[in-house]
Amino acid sequence: MEKKIIVEKPTPDKLKKLNIRSWPIWEKEESSFNWYYDSQEHCYFLEGEVEVELEDGKRIKIEKGDYVIFPEGLKCRWHIKKRVKKHYNFM
Repeated sequence: MEKKIIVEKPTPDKLKKLNIRSWPIWEKEESSFNWYYDSQEHCYFLEGEVEVELEDGKRIKIEKGDYVIFPEGLKCRWHIKKRVKKHYNFM
């Protein structure tokens, strides 16, 4: 089964309902690394620009203001183009 990344521009109301500001923050400088999601991660990008490369070579662009859901079991490679700062929560 294909593992799909969901990327959307959330409304302020959605961010408030999810209580995003209470979630931990993760930051990382420009770099590339492999990653595996052993559980589903929800995150909201406060800063930065990333290309997430899937196993089939497809790339998903993520930037400031994006709300992203990474599915459990996803294997990918992160390419951070501009320093990232994001709220995150494993669900």
